[in-house]
Amino acid sequence: MKASLGVFVAFTTGFICRALGIPSPAPPVLTGALLVLAMTVGYVSTDRLMARRTARWRNRAGPNGAEGPSDAT
Repeated sequence: MKASLGVFVAFTTGFICRALGIPSPAPPVLTGALLVLAMTVGYVSTDRLMARRTARWRNRAGPNGAEGPSDAT
């Protein structure tokens, strides 16, 4: 849902800028576009990695319900 909303906002912003003659906020060359793509992929992959690590850490509770493997007795 978030991805489709992001694509919609991006295309809407581009369309409005083009229709009104406002300079586009996107980079005009391929190198700049690839830089934006690399930053987006890095952000999304880091977000997913950190969420997975957090979920994995929470599932490692010991027999007494303490968080983390070192707290278990």
